[in-house]
Amino acid sequence: MGKILAFIETRDNKIKNSGFETASAAAKIAAETGSEIEALLIGSNLSAVSALPGEYGIKKVLIAEDSRLEKFSTTAYSKIIAEAAEQRGADIIILNATAMGKDISPRVAARLEAGLAADCTDLRVDGGTIIATRPVYAGKAYIDLKINSAVKIYSLRPNVFKPVKTDGISSEVEKLSLTLTDEDFKVQVKEVVVSDEKLDVTEANVVVSGGRGLKGPENFHLVEELAKVLGGAAGASRAIVDAGWRPHSDQVGQTGKTVAPSLYIAVGISGAIQHLAGMSSSKCIVAINKDKDAPIFQVADYGIVGDALEIVPALTEEFKKVLSN
Repeated sequence: MGKILAFIETRDNKIKNSGFETASAAAKIAAETGSEIEALLIGSNLSAVSALPGEYGIKKVLIAEDSRLEKFSTTAYSKIIAEAAEQRGADIIILNATAMGKDISPRVAARLEAGLAADCTDLRVDGGTIIATRPVYAGKAYIDLKINSAVKIYSLRPNVFKPVKTDGISSEVEKLSLTLTDEDFKVQVKEVVVSDEKLDVTEANVVVSGGRGLKGPENFHLVEELAKVLGGAAGASRAIVDAGWRPHSDQVGQTGKTVAPSLYIAVGISGAIQHLAGMSSSKCIVAINKDKDAPIFQVADYGIVGDALEIVPALTEEFKKVLSN
């Protein structure tokens, strides 16, 4: 094969955990296909983190720096990735299917007339060909596919591809020569408001989500307390978001956020298809619902039948005892 370009996502001049997932997955594919691999970082003042992809098996790191790139611009970022792929002769582009990745990947695909396998949950090599696995029909099924276009793009579902450090490769860092005009920044993020305490559900290793079984917004603190004890994030079903109990930023599901934590606890959530589409890739699913026939139990690894208002406080106290030892 030719060359792989791995786009490593950063935020506030630091590499996100999803970026290390991309680096590790791309390095694995490169080793199995015998391809060359380069990482691409975009932002401002990235010198402190530019060598880190080497810890995950990438020998060459390209840096695209400009003060205007400190804040995300979908138009500028997609142009840089596409031009970098053309300049370096990359025929495979791998990035993460975060909010940024979902925004960028189709734009890059359009620029390069490339095929795109989005939100992949697995990449493997069969006879020198990359086979991607991705969910379809709102997560009810998975398909294996291969891309036949000259340039191929794969976006990876966050928290599915775990970052694996290598023996420590020393990365060679090269700055890209950029020609960016104001026209390239037609769309740009002006401000990002981040809670100091609230963990994003898409990046959490543990997610506890609440639904109508909580009976009212005044009881959602039970979900937050359990999530806090477990070091995780609190999510919500579409039903309670639509009811105004929680903001849309908390919603897990087809029209909300897609998560794949190691542990997902569904509290008072029936398990509609829309919700399952957003969490079915979780490693371990625990369902708490008073209806023993709720669809959520069909995908759960462990199920507790009972009133969430009684079970969740008891679980929280038990976890406090266990985790304090």
